[in-house]
Amino acid sequence: MSQPTTDGVQGLVSVRVGNQTFGAPVLSVQDVIAPVRIDRVPRAPAEVAGSLNLRGRIVTAIDMRRRLGMTPREADQPHMCVIVESAGELYALQVDDVGDVLWLDLAAQEPQPITLASEWRALCAGLYRLDDDLMLVLDIPAVLALPALNPAALTAPLAA
Repeated sequence: MSQPTTDGVQGLVSVRVGNQTFGAPVLSVQDVIAPVRIDRVPRAPAEVAGSLNLRGRIVTAIDMRRRLGMTPREADQPHMCVIVESAGELYALQVDDVGDVLWLDLAAQEPQPITLASEWRALCAGLYRLDDDLMLVLDIPAVLALPALNPAALTAPLAA
């Protein structure tokens, strides 16, 4: 769902994941940080990159490439973390790059095209046509609603 707006204008933090531009509602974004150490969490879903320490708070890091079904990022590829808040918890969305905050007319937001992959449709609230790009609007609660763990994974022994 879209975040509240002021006077029909929606603020979106533009981010790149792969070759696609996405917009994160500015009211959900708490911070943008450079890469930090992320510790892997055993048995976590593949989309969970791990956890990081942000000013004394433990934050779950979500790999947006994996969440969107894209090829994984190379270890030496730069990335950024967009810190979002949902239900009182902080999450770090790992993205390839962060752009500007765009203030866009809410009336210009279009529904998702029917040709958009169903995995992406479930994570997006619509799109904006920019001068030279399409920006898909992320539905932050949907992005953070990770698929349930495979029950077999809960009983599998941990790798050393």
